[in-house]
Amino acid sequence: MEDGILKHYVGIDVGGTNVKFGMFSSEGELEKKWAIKTDSGDEGRRMWRQISDSVRKNVSANRLAGIGIGIPGPVLENGFVEVCVNLGLHNFNPVAILRENFPAVRVSAANDANMAALGEQWKGSGRGFKTLGMITLGTGVGGGIILDGKIVYGANGLSGEFGHIQFNPDETENCTCGGRGCINQIASATGIARYAKKMLRNDPGNSALRAVKNLNAKDVIDAAKRGDVLAESTLRFCMDYLAKGIAAISYVVDPEVFVIGGGVSNAGDYLIRMIQKCYDPYITLSKKKAKVIKASLGNDAGIFGAARLAMQEEEEDEGREH
Repeated sequence: MEDGILKHYVGIDVGGTNVKFGMFSSEGELEKKWAIKTDSGDEGRRMWRQISDSVRKNVSANRLAGIGIGIPGPVLENGFVEVCVNLGLHNFNPVAILRENFPAVRVSAANDANMAALGEQWKGSGRGFKTLGMITLGTGVGGGIILDGKIVYGANGLSGEFGHIQFNPDETENCTCGGRGCINQIASATGIARYAKKMLRNDPGNSALRAVKNLNAKDVIDAAKRGDVLAESTLRFCMDYLAKGIAAISYVVDPEVFVIGGGVSNAGDYLIRMIQKCYDPYITLSKKKAKVIKASLGNDAGIFGAARLAMQEEEEDEGREH
């Protein structure tokens, strides 16, 4: 890219319903964002065509310096994805695919939760921390680990998959991953609602939740905040398993903070305090505990992280050249 031309970086967050895009300046300012519907038909060919066309339509070719893309599944450091359940795709490499369409542009890829973690570390709640763990509590439980400002991929792209640590020996049903007793089955929005229904069946006590049709996690959290004993017990049970999981991560990685994102995190300080209170007793070797904080970038964390990864990898390339 010629000197003097302002650089733009595109962060892309691929979801099962929508593909989100953000165009960033080299200073990290989000200048534009947009989205398209996800169409993963024809073994993903339609989606890659749509993504490439959308980037060309929204970003000047002579200013495009890098593209980062977050994928909802394990991603190897070279960009290869063995399976992406949400999209129904197998054995593909988004880096190689997009480089065919943008041969002069740096393309980077990582798991979407890892991208969100990098985004929060760069411009969100994790700003100022070099090492952090991020947990996303939504329909499932995802996560990412940032060490010294860099995404940790792991040998098989599994790093940060907190949700599939198997902790509950009493679980009788299989998780979506095929395991049993995963944190994903307990601490996700789906898991919270599921355990509340189980508590309602097994506990004869009064609860406002008995009158709720199509019970969901928000119903449980709202009732717990109002002092509903059964709802509060359910939520504490679920968050205690999450706390065990992040304590295990602390003994391996020792992050400065855990950033909690995803839809469930909208419960705010009430939930953050509960997680911290559950977590602290599990850390017995140090008086100093990692701080649990709420994510701040919301649904934009993924596009921020994706753009940042493209910038980081371009910086590394320039460093090697010099």
